[in-house]
Amino acid sequence: MHENVEIKAAVSDLRSLRERAAAISDTPGEEIYQEDTFFSVPHGRLKLREFSSGSGELIYYERSDMLAPKPSHYLISRIPDPSSLRGVLEESLGVIGHVRKHRTLFMVGNTRIHLDEVEDLGTYMELEVVLNAGESTEEGEKTARALMDELHIDPADLVQGAYVDLISAAKGEG
Repeated sequence: MHENVEIKAAVSDLRSLRERAAAISDTPGEEIYQEDTFFSVPHGRLKLREFSSGSGELIYYERSDMLAPKPSHYLISRIPDPSSLRGVLEESLGVIGHVRKHRTLFMVGNTRIHLDEVEDLGTYMELEVVLNAGESTEEGEKTARALMDELHIDPADLVQGAYVDLISAAKGEG
């Protein structure tokens, strides 16, 4: 499995955060429209991510839900025809929920900065520090904390759980 260190935070001023992210990014912001369908599995999370281009990814991950930089272990498989796979997974596993979002992706070294406008939820940001072979979780946490400082992310704005959990809770389902 691959490993990264992640944080998620609520964002009150997306425009200012976008400016700060763009100023430190190695790449211009990439606009991405995606829909994630989460499936019922015995442990971890399984989601099918569909992009507006028609391609997709099947993503399995294990991550604790805590209000701090945390390790995430994941596997990704690229899917050329996600709509037919979605039907198979819906029938065989059952659906937990859906997340639709407009994401702007910035890269800073080996870190993905996601600025997310999540339907039925609001605006959030995620940091994903991708760990290289031999790089420790502690090093990833240090990078995440440094970027939080540089982007002016207040630790009080950190949230736990996946977007699907937050949407479910907001709808009174969880």
